[in-house]
Amino acid sequence: QMEDPIQLKEEGNKYFQANDYEKALQSYTQAIKLNKDKALQAVLYRNRAACFLKKEEYAKAASDASRAIDINASDIKALYRRSQALERLGKLDQAFKDAQKCATLEPRNKNFQETLRRLGANIQEKVNAGGALRIQFSTDSRVQKMFEILLDENSEKEKREKAANNLIVLGREEAGAERIFQNNGVNLLLQLIETKNPELILAAMRTLSGMCTGHKARATAILHYLGIDSICMWMSVDNEEISLAVCSLLQTITDCLLGQGKEEHHGKEEAVVLDTKKDLKMITMRLLDMLVSKNVSGQGRDRALNLLNKNIPRKDLKDHDNSRTIFVIDNGLKKILKVVGQIPEMPDCLPLTENTQLTASVLLNRLYDDLRCDPERDNYRVICEEYIKSKIDPQDMDKTLHAVQIVSGVLQGPFDLGNKLLGMKGVMEMMVALCGSEREIDQLVAVEALIHASTKLSRATFIISNGVTLLKEIYKKTKNEKIKIRALVGLCKLGSAGGTDYGLRQFAEGSTEKLARQCRKWLCNTAIDARTRKWAVEGLSYLTLDADVKDDFVEDEPALKAMFDLAKTSDKTILYSVASALVNCTNSYDTKELVPELVQLAKFSKQHVPEEHPKDKKDFVVKRVKRLLKAGVVSALACMVKADSAILTDQSKELIARVFLALCEDPKDRGTIVAQGGGKALIPLAVEGTEVGKIKASHALAKIAAISNPDIAFPGERVYEVVRPLVSLLNTERDGLQNYEALIGLTNFSGRSDKLRLKIVKEKALPDIENYMFENHDQLRQAATECMCNLVINKEVQERFVADGNDRLKLVVLLCGEDDEKVQVAAAGALAVLTAAQKKLCSKMTQVTTQWLEILQRLCLHDNMEVQHRGLVIAFNLISADKELAKKLVESELLEILTYIGKQENNPEKQHIINVARDCLTSCMDYELIKPFSQA
Repeated sequence: QMEDPIQLKEEGNKYFQANDYEKALQSYTQAIKLNKDKALQAVLYRNRAACFLKKEEYAKAASDASRAIDINASDIKALYRRSQALERLGKLDQAFKDAQKCATLEPRNKNFQETLRRLGANIQEKVNAGGALRIQFSTDSRVQKMFEILLDENSEKEKREKAANNLIVLGREEAGAERIFQNNGVNLLLQLIETKNPELILAAMRTLSGMCTGHKARATAILHYLGIDSICMWMSVDNEEISLAVCSLLQTITDCLLGQGKEEHHGKEEAVVLDTKKDLKMITMRLLDMLVSKNVSGQGRDRALNLLNKNIPRKDLKDHDNSRTIFVIDNGLKKILKVVGQIPEMPDCLPLTENTQLTASVLLNRLYDDLRCDPERDNYRVICEEYIKSKIDPQDMDKTLHAVQIVSGVLQGPFDLGNKLLGMKGVMEMMVALCGSEREIDQLVAVEALIHASTKLSRATFIISNGVTLLKEIYKKTKNEKIKIRALVGLCKLGSAGGTDYGLRQFAEGSTEKLARQCRKWLCNTAIDARTRKWAVEGLSYLTLDADVKDDFVEDEPALKAMFDLAKTSDKTILYSVASALVNCTNSYDTKELVPELVQLAKFSKQHVPEEHPKDKKDFVVKRVKRLLKAGVVSALACMVKADSAILTDQSKELIARVFLALCEDPKDRGTIVAQGGGKALIPLAVEGTEVGKIKASHALAKIAAISNPDIAFPGERVYEVVRPLVSLLNTERDGLQNYEALIGLTNFSGRSDKLRLKIVKEKALPDIENYMFENHDQLRQAATECMCNLVINKEVQERFVADGNDRLKLVVLLCGEDDEKVQVAAAGALAVLTAAQKKLCSKMTQVTTQWLEILQRLCLHDNMEVQHRGLVIAFNLISADKELAKKLVESELLEILTYIGKQENNPEKQHIINVARDCLTSCMDYELIKPFSQA
């Protein structure tokens, strides 16, 4: 029996595709029981909902879709499946609301538009037939009936589940939410919670959440009726699903109090002014209290931290009001520091999850970044310093350990502040001294703190001179794997921080491969906790700077799989370490080009000149890339990109973008990258993050767009999101390859649909494309001209050619006279489209340059049949546009050319050319400018 949720999901997918919905259900259900990853849980519920739809079990389908939506509110597939289920259940208004959300997320999706139209018509018909009063009475009785079933312990399980699901759906619809509220529903929901039945508690929480959405008055009333203490108590339970549902309820209430989302007023509510500041402060204080309570589960603590992270710091720094941040610093900074300072191995530790302390460090960082001036930052620093000083006690080593752990945690958050705390008297010396302690717990905490402290070179120098020997001794002597792995990572990190004098090989004593094997062994050992295994990943992120290590690593399939599995966890350090290791393995870091003259000069002055390792040459890098692709690196990267913004930093995004670009190098691999979700994953990387990261991701997208079918690589509305990143590469600051591949990608896109052509125009790409049509570089000029050839099909682009005061048409005519055949083909194609679509351009063509006739004649006599055909089409367009223009052409040598071609015998290979020439002659005869041969 499989125990891997991902494998079970894939098995379920195969059964579903084979129409075996019963077995698919079993696979998804087993995966749901075993899985702990939230993102995957949403997919599993969504897939199970699809099975229930096929089996026509619509209530269960709606329930599973709702669970997926609780995890990810913008899950478009789950929303659409719930809409389908609700429609079959007769809940047209709720189905319409879900379909409306789908259409908002993907406005161009025809399925969603058609569903909205159908539901809208059905609802109108129902209202007209039954009347609003009858619906209201029906809703009231249904609500009452649902509560009766739910509160009756003797009710059948299936009936209770159906009633719970119906109640959730009703609570999400405005009219239903109001009927529940008016009919003593909140009190009845509270009774469901007090049954302590997990299913009923979940149903109650989800119903309350729906009732609060977008309605400040109702949300405030529910908050006061339930009480913030009770809400926080429910969120503290050691049940992930319930804790998450309560967290969602509190977030919904907070959104209403902050005035976020659309608020719907009813009756006299518009006249009610609600003072929400007091309630918001009350919620904040209770969340801060949760952080230090021993009665709160690790999951509950994480929820409190996440709510603080999401709602306290300003979302937009242009907003000058950071009073919520100041309030938290003054009233709760010490509580956050207490969480950061917890030591899981000690008996008095608060309940934590693997992510609790890192999430607290992220909160510290976000609060610090939200401060507006030096006095505010000084106040923050003073509070931290005072708290740390209060923990330092030479007579109580356990207490002192907490002080070191706090500094270590702050170094993972506001780094500048962490460095200032390291400068406090005795802190660095205390870390080094603890390394020499007999107690393993002292060594564990001290080594971890030294690792975080060593990032700053000035601090690393201190540690190198004082702590390296201790770290080596710890690594060699300790039998505790947790300490050993941290000591190794500390040595690796110091090696990369210390520069050439304290290089990595010196610390490893010439055996980086041996240390890397040890890290891989730890990484693959699932018996070791994830918190310890993540250090193995960080160690490899430094060790893979060595070419021998990276070559061995990519050949170790179990180690790669273990690393990719760890990358799917929500841990900032792991994501960064995995991305760093992959950058090293793919050699996608920036390298300085060595100038030969300077190399000779350095050798002459007997300076060390670093030489490229044989295994860092192109052939070895290509082999490593192929190996990583085979091991499933794209799926791992795609999963990493989905991580929360607090976990996936801009630096990590840049590293992932670098890896993707390296993976896209070989055109043969791009199909694999698209199939495994690489195209979708690159889009957010191209629009958010560091400038370098956005460029790298955009370039990777350009490589995919250049050779792939856009409908497959970027299905649906996603293709429109790719246009902006491609246009961003049309810049003189980008290199020629980036310009070229972006133009090829845009050419591919512009050949697909007029909507895409319009999107390219709206992104203001036209002037840049025109500039590259002037470019001296043959390939860039060709690519830009080919792109313009596709764009001129669009009417808005044609209008720009027609407008007075521009040389666009002249440029295209002159490019038709170029010696480069590929440029001629593209330019002649553009001119043929323009003259066919806009008669004004036919006469304008004869005015833009005196060479127009000579160029046209050369096109019509060209050896390349494609160029010749386009030239003849242009001639036909000019003749058809105006009799005077036709006369001008007949009086020139072009008549002889047309006659010569038109009189040729029929030939299948060039019949299309002969036919156009004959059409030109026929039009001239219609104008009576020439006569048939028999009349001449």
